[in-house]
Amino acid sequence: MDILGLPARRAALTMLDAVLRRGETLDQAAHMALRRVRADADRALARAIVSETLRWKVDLDALIDGATRQLLPDDAKPRAVLELMLAQVLRLETPAHAVIATGLPLLAGGPRRLAHGVFSTLTKRGVKLPAVPSLPEDTARRWGARAQAIAAGLAAPPPLDLSLRDTAETQTWAEKLGGTSLAPGHVRLPRGTAVEDLPGFVDGAWWVQDLAASLPARLLGPGQGRRVLDLCAAPGGKTLQLAAAGWQVTALDASKRRLERLRENLSRTRLGADVVVADALAWDSDARFDAILLDAPCTATGTCRRHPDVLHRISSRQISEMAELQARLLERAASWLAPGGTLVYAVCSLEREEGEAQAEHVALPRSPITQAELPEGLAPSAEGWLRTDPGMLAEAGGLDGFFIARWRT
Repeated sequence: MDILGLPARRAALTMLDAVLRRGETLDQAAHMALRRVRADADRALARAIVSETLRWKVDLDALIDGATRQLLPDDAKPRAVLELMLAQVLRLETPAHAVIATGLPLLAGGPRRLAHGVFSTLTKRGVKLPAVPSLPEDTARRWGARAQAIAAGLAAPPPLDLSLRDTAETQTWAEKLGGTSLAPGHVRLPRGTAVEDLPGFVDGAWWVQDLAASLPARLLGPGQGRRVLDLCAAPGGKTLQLAAAGWQVTALDASKRRLERLRENLSRTRLGADVVVADALAWDSDARFDAILLDAPCTATGTCRRHPDVLHRISSRQISEMAELQARLLERAASWLAPGGTLVYAVCSLEREEGEAQAEHVALPRSPITQAELPEGLAPSAEGWLRTDPGMLAEAGGLDGFFIARWRT
């Protein structure tokens, strides 16, 4: 019979290994590792342990290295177990005795005495983590001068953001849900809120969407019955925004499974869109669109607040591959614009190659983003583009990292 809490820790170790050794996303790793963890609370605990371990891995490793005479290999199982144990006691405030009871069994047949000794040494020293997590060396180098500010936004998991079907009811829903609003049609709630239990969920009054992720569709303005193409639309938050804003939406994505979620949300919110399962690079249309929103596939490093695995998985090779795909999609999208049409390009990436470098090569007249179009605290660049990162709006709870640019034919 398993020790109480051990299945969650075993699943956490499996997830951590899948991310760091096999390069899987945390979502992919969780799908497999949590199949045998039945209780929702245990599944949430396993996910929280791994997320905090990945968020603070550089600093956890520094603590471990400072308590061992001989450095443990980066991929050694005792190092991974110690990372998980320290994340629990230092970030999740789990009692040390409970951490030991559920951590050491993960090293059955291995160096349990070593792990116990290192953990006990560190807890007796009363070690603490820094106020701001340290970034992996390659990640910090890529982000350059922005790295420290971004890291400051990673110290805590993000709050819950909702986008409203009716922006006129922003204040009403903020009061009803006990949240705050940073923009029309937006409500922010504390982390840990059970979404399905909130007022308005069943009625489709809102959907979950990070504030930064809501900005690209906002920059297209009211639809007034005009045609818009939402490229790479799944899981669908932007499609819902556009439909709610009065656009006639064609939502295209290559993933049939992810589009099912979009269809469910369209039904729940009683909004309409023409949903198309197709590869944007192979699909074609005789019709031309008044607006196109290309939320392109990317490395998603801007989502590091909620997906800290990207801090450790993404390399220059993946960035280059995505940049090549984005350039092809931008060229394709521009060919479907009607005269006088608007193109908005967005990526939830913090990498210049996927943002500014892409925008610099678009041969369309720029339509600069203005200060008046943005939530308070955000500002466009000199080029009229927008770059957000997790260090911005920190006092209000932060936001994801995005790059957004706009052009008009």
